[in-house]
Amino acid sequence: MDIRQDTNIAVELALLVALATLWGGSYTFIKLGVATIPPVTLIAARTAVAGLLLVIVMWARGISMPMDAATWQRFAFQAVLNSVVPWTLIAWAERHVDAALATILNSAGPIFTFLLTAIVTRHETTTPRKLFGVVAGMAGILLIVGVDAFHDIGSGLVAEAAIVAATICYACAAIFGRSFKGLDPIAPAAGSLLAGAAVLIPAALIVEQPWTLSPSLASVLALLALATFSTGAAFAIYFRLIQSLGSVGTTAQAYLRVPIGVAISVAFLGETLARTAWIGLACVVLGVAAMTIPARGPAVAKPS
Repeated sequence: MDIRQDTNIAVELALLVALATLWGGSYTFIKLGVATIPPVTLIAARTAVAGLLLVIVMWARGISMPMDAATWQRFAFQAVLNSVVPWTLIAWAERHVDAALATILNSAGPIFTFLLTAIVTRHETTTPRKLFGVVAGMAGILLIVGVDAFHDIGSGLVAEAAIVAATICYACAAIFGRSFKGLDPIAPAAGSLLAGAAVLIPAALIVEQPWTLSPSLASVLALLALATFSTGAAFAIYFRLIQSLGSVGTTAQAYLRVPIGVAISVAFLGETLARTAWIGLACVVLGVAAMTIPARGPAVAKPS
């Protein structure tokens, strides 16, 4: 029994690291993609391709997609919180800020998830260590947005605020994602992506007229990698972890995602961080770790 439990813990933690890696690389893919593909078009293609890939996987595994209207309404709401709004905001923002900075700001998901669970749903425990994590994490965000961004108070500050808004959307999505407990994890992943594509594709056609674009090969390849690995595969893992680790436990991948995402953007995009951003990064990682790493024992693997 203990061996089986230890194996389950190891599997869930391995999936958490995999999710952090897949999402950590997404910021570099987005940065490369929006270089020649407008934000709404990029995200519309991302959701459509990833959603179709997951439907194919469901068919291969013999998993049926729910067809009732109530479930699809929940898919649509999840799509708004987890893809339509935040992904579009991040894609637009990365036309004005570095991928590394977007990674740091977007890593604060557990901070906002904790605040929402403590104030609204109250389904997870409030402890002094988690409160310390909130203070440290918020200090990091304010340090990055409130100090570093003021050297470019125009589009740079607005873009960073957009990334923070996207992070709040992710926190809401993590909490709402618990409502899909009765479904195979891949079903809400595929359903919410398809629902998001149904909204984004018409918007892209109207606003950005993608048939007039001439995207570079690098942008197209980045889009395919973003849709296949950082979206399709990542979403399937994400919804499984929401059910096994809980909403705050799942967002623990955020503090793992930061060094991974920053390292990828520095290595492949040649980006650098200002001193205040490094200090903010340290505060955010400390805050998120304080809220998500279990104090003793394997509590992180227990369903919340």
